[in-house]
Amino acid sequence: MIAALLFLVFIGLMVIGVPVGVALGLAGTAAIALSNTDVAWFGLLAVPQNFYAGLAKYPLLAIPMFVLVGSIFDRSGVAKRLVDFATAIVGRGPGMLPMISIFVAMFLGGISGSGPACAAAVGAVMIAAMSRAGYPKPYSAAVVAAGAATDILIPPSVAFIIYSVLVPQASVPALFAAGMVPGILAGFALIIPAVWMARKHGMGHLEARLPRPPFWASLREALWGLAAPVLILGGMRMGWFTPTEAAVVAVFYGLFVGMCVHRTITVRDLFPILREAAELSAVIMMVVTLAGIFAWALSTLSVIDPITHAIVNSGLGEYGVLALLIVLLMTVGMFLDGISIFLIFVPLLMPIANAYGWDPVWFGVILTLKVALGQFTPPLAVNLMVSCRIARVPMESTVPWVLWLLAGMMAVLIAVLAYPQLALWLPHRLGY
Repeated sequence: MIAALLFLVFIGLMVIGVPVGVALGLAGTAAIALSNTDVAWFGLLAVPQNFYAGLAKYPLLAIPMFVLVGSIFDRSGVAKRLVDFATAIVGRGPGMLPMISIFVAMFLGGISGSGPACAAAVGAVMIAAMSRAGYPKPYSAAVVAAGAATDILIPPSVAFIIYSVLVPQASVPALFAAGMVPGILAGFALIIPAVWMARKHGMGHLEARLPRPPFWASLREALWGLAAPVLILGGMRMGWFTPTEAAVVAVFYGLFVGMCVHRTITVRDLFPILREAAELSAVIMMVVTLAGIFAWALSTLSVIDPITHAIVNSGLGEYGVLALLIVLLMTVGMFLDGISIFLIFVPLLMPIANAYGWDPVWFGVILTLKVALGQFTPPLAVNLMVSCRIARVPMESTVPWVLWLLAGMMAVLIAVLAYPQLALWLPHRLGY
């Protein structure tokens, strides 16, 4: 009865518009109080304890830093210089600007690890450029949002950090390595429908008339941005610093590039940058901590074991259960953001994964791919919200274009499901 009330309170609060984190915390608190009716005050001591325990985890320190990195590189002009360099390489022509948008978004994924931050940085440059070349704004917004979704797969990734906190047997370096190949495949899977749609519908008819940046000059301007992922990922691989320390190194590197090299960031710009990063980080961390209360309530009320037993013994078989979980996550991904999906469902799903002997690193990549799909799946798609705001178009206008892009990334999800070594080969090769 109390277990059912836990979910009913959470769903009811979500329906009336209560933020996800607050709904998780209130539902968990209500369930804990009702499960200890005789000594409710004693049981409620678990609320502050789990609130603190959910926050006091060393890997979570990387999240505010990577959020700050995204804000810094957004304002440093690195995205524009990378776009110019990519344009100098691939040239001009129908479908080239969408391809460049996705390539640059993939590259920025090796710096910030945040989809919305990447959508803001790339969208600020590419949506206007594609409009000048004759691409419809809804199409441009869809391409930018989809390209930015690869950021949570290509390391460093905020999503992988949260998953490693929830699943300690999956280390951050192993998850980072596991996301590399699927992330690159997802990028190419998005490029194919993006270019096909552009050429089929005759978009970008003015693109060939736009000037092509000189190669060597654009390379020189882009070098500092190109070096960022090498420093961050190479430093972690060489053992110079941990993922959390890498985030701090990235912050100071971004400030050096923005303030000393490109000089696009001044001392006056630091306060709005820090404020923006602090606000976004506070929201993420608050959801994480309040979800800890919800997860503790699930465990204490013995909700997880009956659900696991019912699903494993449902007669669907391993692949049937996996398909059921994907459909479930696809549905909730249309309404919840990725972090909330991880915090709500990973405690429920890991016992099922353990029952079937699924590799926790591979399972983390599968869940992250699903979250990446949700980042540009209407009606609640954080990347799409950002790009549509920049393009000044309603989200529903992007649906005809988004569907083809979703199909492309879905193909990668199916491939990783069918061939787990696409995710596991690199971490095994690197010894994780």
